[in-house]
Amino acid sequence: MDSTVFVATCDLAGLTRGRGVPGGELDAVLRRGVGWVPANLALTCFGGIVEDNAFGSTGDLRLMPDAGTEVVLPERDGHPQVRILLADQTLPDGQPWDCDPRTFARNALADLRERFGLEVVASFEHEFMLDGTEGTAPFSFARYRSAEPFGSGLVQLLAQAGLEPETWLPEYGENQFEITLAPTSALVAADRAVLLKELVRDLARRHGRRVTFAPLQNPDGSGNGVHVHLSLVDAETGRPVLFDEQRPGRLAEVGARFAGGILAHARALTALTAPSPSSFLRLQPHRWSVGGIFLAERNREALLRICPTSTVGGGNPARQLNLEYRAADATANPWLVLGSLIRAGLAGLAGDGQPPKVWPEDMAEQQFDEIPGLPADLSEALDELEKDTAVRDWFAPELLRTHLDVKRAELAAVEGLDPADVCRKVADVH
Repeated sequence: MDSTVFVATCDLAGLTRGRGVPGGELDAVLRRGVGWVPANLALTCFGGIVEDNAFGSTGDLRLMPDAGTEVVLPERDGHPQVRILLADQTLPDGQPWDCDPRTFARNALADLRERFGLEVVASFEHEFMLDGTEGTAPFSFARYRSAEPFGSGLVQLLAQAGLEPETWLPEYGENQFEITLAPTSALVAADRAVLLKELVRDLARRHGRRVTFAPLQNPDGSGNGVHVHLSLVDAETGRPVLFDEQRPGRLAEVGARFAGGILAHARALTALTAPSPSSFLRLQPHRWSVGGIFLAERNREALLRICPTSTVGGGNPARQLNLEYRAADATANPWLVLGSLIRAGLAGLAGDGQPPKVWPEDMAEQQFDEIPGLPADLSEALDELEKDTAVRDWFAPELLRTHLDVKRAELAAVEGLDPADVCRKVADVH
């Protein structure tokens, strides 16, 4: 069978969309891209375009593929080979479109380098549910083996595609697994987060299995998060700058200020990083997701966790120390997640306030009463996004409006459903 090329973007519903072309047209597509429509940004996760959107039926765009993002799904089991390339959404003359999420992330990273001489190393850790593993114990070899030959095939596929898998493990929740990728430059990490979901889903289909990355399959079950790991390095030398043995949590002042910006805008940020109708059913205290808006050492209830380091085998803590943002899930657009966290960190670096408190790993239960909480649900988070003038100013007005429109339309689509039905409806999509 002849191969094809799929030119892809990721929308505000966290879904990968695009257009396919014959494989022989690859060179032409790299030069000229393929056509796209502004209103496609207003698609909800449930399929329809928001009726009263900012773009209407007018306007045209180009999807301009980035050759460096190419991954190849090989021919196998009757499925032809396909090349996937991620694209920037541009104006017809190739100029940047200010509503493109990938451009939003790139611009935030460029500002961080220009203003503070810093770059970001990042990794997105994904959890998902894989059917057919019922009756196996959390973290067990039995569950690990129950995923075969899918599991070994996934690690091999990701390695061949250049996504650098680090670990593949059976997780705590029923039917749950986690796949982690090696840290890399931030935009590449976000690109890989987009591609990873499609490679996992495609391989599962080939094996006759089903996966979901949804935040929850049922309200009382374990949830799937996307943990975003961020480290700052000097843009000129590549030297890590987060580690300082003398400071609380061994987190250097630059890292503490960066974290402080994220904490200051956390309630608005969650409307971008956990943006589905079921997301906030997972983000509750005592669920190992996020128990409140705070920075802490090695505490999995913290919005921002200072991750542990190890000296085993000659490990260097200065190169390992990183911040883990824990209030994201796979219903979010990875480029918007990355860009928003960088913008918040920039606000922290530019501010003149005190760096936030670093809570100890063994903080007492009553101390959680001092911790501000996340929004109760997505509706409240969207209101917080609208109220936070600093966050609003990060976005082109049409991009912000479209995000709000899409998310409120998704909420309207589940209005009146009980939490279990909301979880199922979202899980069927993601």
